[in-house]
Amino acid sequence: MTVHYDMAINAEGWQNEETLRRLVDSVLQATLQELGFDKIDSELSLVFTNDADIREINGKWRHIDKPTNVLSFPAFALQPGQEPGEILGDIVIARETVAREAAEEHKSFDDHLSHLVVHGLLHLMGYDHQNDEEAEQMETLERKILASLGISDPYL
Repeated sequence: MTVHYDMAINAEGWQNEETLRRLVDSVLQATLQELGFDKIDSELSLVFTNDADIREINGKWRHIDKPTNVLSFPAFALQPGQEPGEILGDIVIARETVAREAAEEHKSFDDHLSHLVVHGLLHLMGYDHQNDEEAEQMETLERKILASLGISDPYL
């Protein structure tokens, strides 16, 4: 399984690129394994930014004038379980929101960041949480993927 990704660190305070790549590599492997995609060849873009930038992006694309933890922009609309094509899409994550949520939820920054990368990847692969059934399906996958990484249930 191969997912090539570009990474941009566009804000102060993030870990160094090598540390972020190790985290992303493990999350990618666990996610693709759980979804049963062992022979895909796709591309992904990850942007590690700050609250100000993600607020601007959230306002422009979702018409919500506030920062959020993660935004996903799929390159193509997929149904859950559908094998992705050559390009997955983009994931944007805001450091301050990740840090604030991790502290509020008594989680490590890296565990919460891992959860948000999983969450973003699942959105790119057609999963959503617009209704209770979709949310349960997505959260179940998140729990399984994170457990395989030794990370406790993020919804407890």
